[in-house]
This record gives sequence, C-alpha cells and structure tokens, in this order.
Amino acid sequence: MTTLQTRFTLTLLAATLTLGLSACGNKDDKKVATQVAAKVGSEEISVHQINQVLSRTNTQGSTPEAAQAMSRDVLEKLIDQQLAVDQAIENKLNRAPDVVSELEGARREILMRAYMQKVASALPKPSTDDTKKYYIDHPQLFSARRIYNVQELVVPVAAGLAEQLRGYAAASKPIEEVATALKAKDIKFGGGSATRPAEQIPLELLTQIQALKDGQSIVLETPQTITLLRIASSQLAPIDEATALPRIDQFLTNQAATEAVTANLKKLRADTKITYMGDFAKADSAASAVVPATPAPSSEGKVQTAIEKGVAGLK
Repeated sequence: MTTLQTRFTLTLLAATLTLGLSACGNKDDKKVATQVAAKVGSEEISVHQINQVLSRTNTQGSTPEAAQAMSRDVLEKLIDQQLAVDQAIENKLNRAPDVVSELEGARREILMRAYMQKVASALPKPSTDDTKKYYIDHPQLFSARRIYNVQELVVPVAAGLAEQLRGYAAASKPIEEVATALKAKDIKFGGGSATRPAEQIPLELLTQIQALKDGQSIVLETPQTITLLRIASSQLAPIDEATALPRIDQFLTNQAATEAVTANLKKLRADTKITYMGDFAKADSAASAVVPATPAPSSEGKVQTAIEKGVAGLK
C-alpha cells in the first residue's frame, strides 16, 4: 500500500472496529493471509490488508460469524479507500505541494514512532518485585486511594496575600467565605472545582493533598500566583493489589520507555552536528547568550494538571 493509501486508511477507517478475523488453524494459513480479497480496477486488496486493519482493534470474544461480517465491512471500506486514492492520483492531487508535505510529515512520523518502539522494545519488563514495591510505596494511589472534590482559588502575587490565604487555610475557611473577603478588598481572583480520583492528580501535588482531611486547605505559591486549594470532600476508594499490579506494570513500562527514548535522543543530539539557520540561528544565539531561569508553573496550571493529566498509565 502506498503512503497515500495509508493516509486514507487512517481517515476513512477511523470507525470503531470491535471484531477480528479468526485463524483457520490449518497449514494453508500463510496462503490465505496473502490471498487477494478484491480487485479495484488494476489494484488488488489482500486479506493481509484486512487483517492489518483488524489487528488494531479489540477482537476479544468475537464469534466466527461476527468476525466474517466485520472483515467484509473492512473490505468495503478498503474498496472505498482505493477508489478515492485512484481518483486523487488521476487528478494529480498526490503532486499538490500541501499533499506532498503532509505525506512527508506522515512518513517522518511513522519512522520516528518505529524507531521509538525499537528502543522501547529492547528494555526489560518490570519485575514482579518492582510492581509490588510501587504498590506499597504509593498507598495514596492504591490501598489508601481517595476520590477528591477539590476547590481552588487563585490570586496574583501581591504583598501580604500569601500570609492572608495561609490564615484562611489554617482556620479551614470555606472557599465561598474567602472569595467574599477578597471581593470586599477588591482583589481579583479566579477559581473552580472538580471531582477527580487520586490517579488523575500529579504525585507531587497528591502527596500534599493526601495529608489533608475534608474541609482542610493548603496554599501553593509560585512566582506568578498564589492558590488556596481546599478539599471540599473525599471518598475512600482503595484498589487491591491484584487489580493494581497489571496497571502498575504498564505504567512502569511506559515510564521506562519514555526515559530511554529521551536519553537516546539526548545522546543523538550530542553526537550530531546541528546547525540552526536564518532567523532560528539568531534566536539560538540570543538564547545561548542569556539563559533565563525556567519559571515554575502557576498554581492554576498545576491544579489543571492535577485535574486533566494525572499519573499516565494508572487510570
């Protein structure tokens, strides 16, 4: 299949596929896998192409009849794809600058992903001891896991505000009362609330939140903002070891892969001459002359991260 065909596969076959082809279980399997399923003009669509699409779906529990119906559905989509590809080529769309650029971008993306997978696949799997240790070392995610209703109130940095908010936190003042007090002093602020389980909160913030009881608050400071974070309520929702271990295994695998790829790219950068050109050369020179301190993320950003990202692989 050409790169252009691959592009159409990703767009036209985005529909959810839940079933797959079952193996025939005989010596002719290899022959069947390369059979031609259909011809569209002079182009052939193989059973291998159908299987390739179905291999990217969850086919667990499919019956032979349902799998056959699904393979037929995939074939029809591949036929539509080929018809569209033929027309695109006939109209010379494959030569259009924007299409050529997208095809090259897709090629680079696929090759980069293949290289990263190669680096990751060479890593050893986490041991049982590693996964069990992670479970024991992070009770806030498992044995003592809670689901939090979190409220936040964010103000810009100003003299005396941090101390004032710490006073409200120490007194366990409701967020509404704090907001009223700030309004009375004409102090601008933002805020919000969300209900999220522990695994959707970054570990560095979760460690602080875990120590709080319902109704208690903490103050988070950055160079730009001050945040009053309050636990409006929480509910204990532990995850037992048997349930957690497969998730931890996947998380540790992903974490190791990310670290390995990052280290590998860092080494490649160090070993390869990279020359910035044009305006980028000027920008690079200016950046080298003055290296500013990396600003800490705002408290508001930190809370958003807690709400939106959490611990990847443990959801």
